[in-house]
Amino acid sequence: MRTKRWIALLMALGLTLAACGEDEATDEAPDTDDEVEETEEPEEDEEVDEEAAADPGDAVPLRWRTRPDNQQEIDVYQSVSDTIDAEWDGATLEYEAGGTETAAYQDVLRTEIAGGTAPDVFWIPGTDIADFANRGLILDVRDLAEASELYAGDDAYAPGPMELLTYDPETQTSGPSLWGLPRDVSTFAFYLNNDLIAEAGAPDPRELDEAGDWNWDTFREVAEAVDGLGDDIQGFGMNNWWANPGIWMNSAGGGFFNEDRTESRVGSDESVLGLEFLSGMYQDGLGVPYGEDSQPPFQAGQVGMQLTGRWSTPAYRDNDFDWDVVNIPAGPAGAINWTFWGAYVVNADTEHPEQAFELLTRLTDGDVQAEIAELGANIPSRVDDPDTIDQFLTFTPPENNQAFIDGLESSEPEGPLWEGDWPAFDGILAPAIEGVIAGDTSLEEFQATIDDELNATFD
Repeated sequence: MRTKRWIALLMALGLTLAACGEDEATDEAPDTDDEVEETEEPEEDEEVDEEAAADPGDAVPLRWRTRPDNQQEIDVYQSVSDTIDAEWDGATLEYEAGGTETAAYQDVLRTEIAGGTAPDVFWIPGTDIADFANRGLILDVRDLAEASELYAGDDAYAPGPMELLTYDPETQTSGPSLWGLPRDVSTFAFYLNNDLIAEAGAPDPRELDEAGDWNWDTFREVAEAVDGLGDDIQGFGMNNWWANPGIWMNSAGGGFFNEDRTESRVGSDESVLGLEFLSGMYQDGLGVPYGEDSQPPFQAGQVGMQLTGRWSTPAYRDNDFDWDVVNIPAGPAGAINWTFWGAYVVNADTEHPEQAFELLTRLTDGDVQAEIAELGANIPSRVDDPDTIDQFLTFTPPENNQAFIDGLESSEPEGPLWEGDWPAFDGILAPAIEGVIAGDTSLEEFQATIDDELNATFD
């Protein structure tokens, strides 16, 4: 039943290539011990043609990159790369671990593409697909997919990401293009230090959630209780990037965009209500200071609840305290999570587009996705195997993996802005939110100006 529920849920979100060459060389040197009839010297053009046709099965070098969250995730991607490299005669692979979970990772890629030093294949967040495509930085691989015997087809992947990955900005329809293949989907959860929560005498958030009582009020109560354990203990933590304040805005009934994603609604009363709750938590000293990385103190056992995604699980499996996860708390509009996803894409300037696309198909193979999911990093994006999600739920710890699946039930999809400039939007939004949380900007000042500023980033 869980599998059927997952497939139906993905549908509701709406939001390899030709063979890489002959295996055998086409030219063989003559045996010098045999007599060879004299022939006319070939024309210069014929020599060039023979050289071009020589040994098309030679392996080509390919570099590829992801943005791992921790060393454990780096290790699993390196293992995946080594396995593919050993099994594939058509390419030799070099895996590169990118930077941290900030826009700097994408900025580096843009700079490297302009300078001709970017990898052939790389992962980018779903939010950035439109920007990279509109700038001509990645290939539309639809023709390569149609020529490929290895491509499983659009229907093999989660339909929400695929609707966005197949969007054609010229026709403004989904289907004609293919900007990459989705690596994963994920949602937020609060990672819990059960030892601290029990020591503080606070109710167990998992039990509150089970009873339908896990909401902003009870979240604050738990955070206050844990924070009272000492000066070196914080009630909660979350990092400074767009999605974290976004869930409070979403759960208040607001959000970033209008329905067709052509205007900002950050200044709506509902969005401001979410920021009011969040900024109050920080200004009352209940959280790891906004802008500081909350992962190290959580792993050190000093944070009661940390908001992060499934990708943090590999590092937390080494925690030496009792921990688990719970869905985000419900606000006035419910617990409106994010559906995160990202895609492997092909550098528009790669010298080996066919092999690069084949690497996309290999990296999103069902067995590879299962290996990464077992690590704990994400939920597979493949939906053509009915056992995928049931298998995901067995990859523990955490015990409450269902929280990530439940987070998809009421979820705002992370998606690209085809009609706007997402990096510019985020570049305005982030410091504005920082000002509110720090108390440097009042909510009234924020609300009066933010939509006008953000709307300037749309076409």
